[in-house]
Amino acid sequence: MPRDDQLLDDLCALVLAAFRSPRTAPPMREQVTPAGFASFLLGASVAMMLCGSMTFLIGFLLLPWVIGLLAVVYFAGFVSNLSGLTRAILRRISASSPEAIPDILSSKFTTC
Repeated sequence: MPRDDQLLDDLCALVLAAFRSPRTAPPMREQVTPAGFASFLLGASVAMMLCGSMTFLIGFLLLPWVIGLLAVVYFAGFVSNLSGLTRAILRRISASSPEAIPDILSSKFTTC
């Protein structure tokens, strides 16, 4: 464990040395020239254009995958709905007696 103790001593010495350093006033910053500011804005706009182009390219490449996944989900929903409808029709046909399944339409549109 002497290595751990040495490491802890070094860390404490570093922290104490950082706290003991004299505080100096921050140096005065230089005035930014208009040309420097313009080149900063030019660099920022070029960076945003490149990032925007890359974002567009990634979205353009992923769009067919998103559309394909959406089509698969819609198809699965259609098949699920169709199988439920088919099951209901087959259950109605395979019923042994007509009284086993209540007729919904005839109960709604009864005539006196």
